[in-house]
Amino acid sequence: MKKLIAPIIVTAFVVLYVVFYFGFILFLLDNLALKIILGVIPLAFTAVMIYVLIERIKEIRSNEEDDLSKY
Repeated sequence: MKKLIAPIIVTAFVVLYVVFYFGFILFLLDNLALKIILGVIPLAFTAVMIYVLIERIKEIRSNEEDDLSKY
């Protein structure tokens, strides 16, 4: 369980940082098209971060912590 804490905390901090950073930028912009384009970037980044977190949790639960040992 201890090994799950670090990936979850790091993912949460990175996602929060990206959302607030891009949210602030979007708040300052007036162009709707630019807001939409810049709004997709943090959404995609957040989805990728959550996907990677889920994969990491699966690795930890299956006791495959060191993927390099397979090669």
